[in-house]
Amino acid sequence: MDFNPDELRWQAVVNEIRRRIAEGEYRPGMPVPGEPRLAVELGVSKGTARRALNALLADGTLYSVLGKGTFVSRPSDATASES
Repeated sequence: MDFNPDELRWQAVVNEIRRRIAEGEYRPGMPVPGEPRLAVELGVSKGTARRALNALLADGTLYSVLGKGTFVSRPSDATASES
């Protein structure tokens, strides 16, 4: 993954995960890689991967299930009804 010098690394990771979701690589209900694997895949530290995942959890893009992992959220009913 290439990094833009004007962008923080964790933000670049957030944008990459969002891109993968938008392109269907990660679908709703599907698990996303954990911090260690994501860090290796994207060439960042585990802390950077953690910060990006936490940001996506906070904005509702992802959700976590204790003991199971982190998953892509399904679009909300409100969003679906607007279409």
